[in-house]
Amino acid sequence: MTPTRLSGGRGGRHPRSARIALAVIAALGVAAAVSAFHQPVRELDPTAEQASSEVAGTEIIGIRTFEAPAGLRIHADLEYGVADDGTLLTLDVCRPAVDDAIDDAMPTVVSVHGGSWARGDKANSDWRNVCLWLASEGFVAASVNYRLVPDARFPAQVDDVAAAVAWLREPGQVERFGIDPARIAAFGGSAGGHLASLLGTVGDGPLDTGSRVAAVVELSGPVGLGSAELDADGASDWLRGIVGEFLACEPGATDVSCPQAIEASATAHVDPSDPPFFIGHAAAEVVPLAQSERLAATLRASAVPAELAVVPGDAHSIGILDAPLRERVAAFLHAQLG
Repeated sequence: MTPTRLSGGRGGRHPRSARIALAVIAALGVAAAVSAFHQPVRELDPTAEQASSEVAGTEIIGIRTFEAPAGLRIHADLEYGVADDGTLLTLDVCRPAVDDAIDDAMPTVVSVHGGSWARGDKANSDWRNVCLWLASEGFVAASVNYRLVPDARFPAQVDDVAAAVAWLREPGQVERFGIDPARIAAFGGSAGGHLASLLGTVGDGPLDTGSRVAAVVELSGPVGLGSAELDADGASDWLRGIVGEFLACEPGATDVSCPQAIEASATAHVDPSDPPFFIGHAAAEVVPLAQSERLAATLRASAVPAELAVVPGDAHSIGILDAPLRERVAAFLHAQLG
């Protein structure tokens, strides 16, 4: 297996990036180690409430307005690794219908669910719809589960999704699912948008190897977790609370006392080697719009293409992914992945 490499020659600018890379390598190859140390393997098995979507209520909005066509193929509960704490990591793959699969090697989109890093599931009805929508657009879609708070804290979640990207690039998956390993993107909403953004910004080097991705779509992600950014954006007590839980810090802690807040911020890792971004956000939602505006500005300042779509209202994450926004996102992904 080619070692996953999220970091490279940045002269120590990202000291924790190397640790992420090592953790990803471990996550992909620890099954034997787990067995050797007799550590029990445990499955991620959230309750119905824990697995619920971050889109609250039953209103038919966003991705819920999508109706999947017949013939799409689903491969559920595929194991992509065992984490160093013994957690079995799984994902679902959604593929175009046989008649629609023109090329042997298709572009792939890794889909990362939201839920405050503490809940959500790859196969709840909303994220299954995301997976099917991406497949209907001609992509191989991989909907990923990752470890959740409070059982795991940062950086476990980004280590897991990075391991999933690297797993999809392995020859076995490339052949089985018809994946083009040079054309893999990340898509996420809410906490999943944060993780997708880190996939895009942590590390340097070619975008077609290891855990790097060729494009990122993030919706409503809290992407700047440092105290200065949260203060400037007027972040709510709720947002500060879930960030603190994710980082294992007191809510409102300074960056000196919680240095992982900067390491967990996509805005702190941007450089010209990063892939193009599509950023979607609602004007009056629970995550401040300024989070997405700052990320877009930071990317553009490093000459990284960034498209920012601000929609009216207060819907959140894939709750804003209605037909017009789906059309824009699909056009972006097709343009970047070919």
